[in-house]
Amino acid sequence: QVQLVESGGTLVQTGGSLRLSCAASGGTFSSYAMGWFRQSPGKEREFAAVINWNGEITRYAVSVKGRFTISRDNAKNTVYLQMNALKPEDTAVYFCATDASGSAAPPFVPKDWGKGTLVTVSA
Repeated sequence: QVQLVESGGTLVQTGGSLRLSCAASGGTFSSYAMGWFRQSPGKEREFAAVINWNGEITRYAVSVKGRFTISRDNAKNTVYLQMNALKPEDTAVYFCATDASGSAAPPFVPKDWGKGTLVTVSA
């Protein structure tokens, strides 16, 4: 089982930028696809971005494409989410997750979850 710890969430103004990190321990990080999901108050958890095992293939939700960038450093067992041009509707708890397939192709089948980090975008 992989333990995932997200960090980097904070309060930011509209139009600002933020980088989230997700550090993994246990398991074989470099073989997993990694995804970022988010959950806003009163809403279901939704997919944001995924990166395949070697970082060469990424996929994004329409709502974040062009503003968010997912990346990974397998030497550091860490996946990142660079968020630019933030909007109030990006306010959510952001979670990272593993997909044992290693592929960025849908569907993402989450195996392990972190506990999340809160991003708040003020208007």
